[in-house]
Amino acid sequence: MATGHEKLETNIGLMVVLILLVVSVGGIVTVVPQFFQAELLTPVKGLKPRNALELAGMDIYIRESCNTCHSQMIRPFRAETERYGHYSVAGEFVYDRPFQWGSKRTGPDLQRVGGRYSDAWHRVHLNNPRDVVPESVMPGYPWLEENILDPESIRRNMRVLRVLGHPYSDEEIDKAPQMLEGKTEMDAIIAYLQNLGTAIKTRR
Repeated sequence: MATGHEKLETNIGLMVVLILLVVSVGGIVTVVPQFFQAELLTPVKGLKPRNALELAGMDIYIRESCNTCHSQMIRPFRAETERYGHYSVAGEFVYDRPFQWGSKRTGPDLQRVGGRYSDAWHRVHLNNPRDVVPESVMPGYPWLEENILDPESIRRNMRVLRVLGHPYSDEEIDKAPQMLEGKTEMDAIIAYLQNLGTAIKTRR
C-alpha cells in the first residue's frame, strides 16, 4: 500500500502545485522585506540620475554587450577594494535600470572607473584596446566614433524613467536633445564610463 509521500510523488498535478507554492513563499520571504529597507532605496549622498548623454551611453554599453565581460559590483573583500576601490553600496544603483552588477570578469570591474582615465585614453582604448593595454583580449569598437546619436529618442527614455522614480525635471527633459546634438556614440559611452562610481569618493 502506497504511503502518503509516495502518493504525493506519483500525483504530478499536486506535486507541481506544491512546488509552486514553496517557491512562491520562499520568493516572497526573500524579496518583499527588501522593499522596506531604507538603505536599499535611498540614493547615496551626491548621486544624481544620469544626464542625457550618460543615459545614451548606458544604452550603447548594454547594446554592445560590455556587461558580458565587465561587472559593476565590487565585493567587500580586501583583494577587491585594493584593486578597484570602495566596495559597491546599494544606494549607488538606485537610478540604474537595468543595474549592471554581474559576476563575470573577463575584463576588470568598472564600478570605479569614472575619472580614473582621461577621455582621450578611453577613446583610444575603445577604438583599439591593445594600443593602451597590449595584453587585452577586448575587441575594438571603432564604429562608435562614426555613429551619430539620435537626439529625438532621449526624451521618451527620460519620461519613462521619471515614471519609475528618476527625478528628472521638465526642463531637463526638454533640453536633453541639445546635449546629444552632434555627439557620437563614442562620446556617449565615454560620458557613461566617466560617471561610474563617482558618487562615492574613493582612493585613486
